[in-house]
Amino acid sequence: MGDLLKSRGLRSTAQRRAILTALLGHPHSTASDLVERRIGVGKSGPGGLSNQGLYNVLEDLTNAQLIRCIEPAGSPTLYELRVGDNHHHLVCRNCGLIEDVDCTVGVAPCMDPVESKGFAIDEAEIIWWGLCAQCQEAVAGS
Repeated sequence: MGDLLKSRGLRSTAQRRAILTALLGHPHSTASDLVERRIGVGKSGPGGLSNQGLYNVLEDLTNAQLIRCIEPAGSPTLYELRVGDNHHHLVCRNCGLIEDVDCTVGVAPCMDPVESKGFAIDEAEIIWWGLCAQCQEAVAGS
């Protein structure tokens, strides 16, 4: 992790490494989820991180494009390690499950607006909403 941070111009601190490690295998984590994984928030001494410090590190990692944040309507900001690959998300309206889905086009920006209004568009963020398979079964069974 240290070399990855340094390659993006960031110092390799215990806090930054802890957050990146906490996101491994846990896509779509909230800041609260990271705290629950005991990354050192609220602890004093080496490696300790205040709540504000947590958000500062998340912002630094996002700006360095080491993590991505998504903000589905009605949900807290979610963080993931999957960056730079032009994927999108499926969100269950009932249970909140979030799944990654690859772009069918493969290259950004996946979709083109009717008119660009002078923008040089390089990305489209798409979130599809619906019911996951488990929630569909629950609805059908009631």
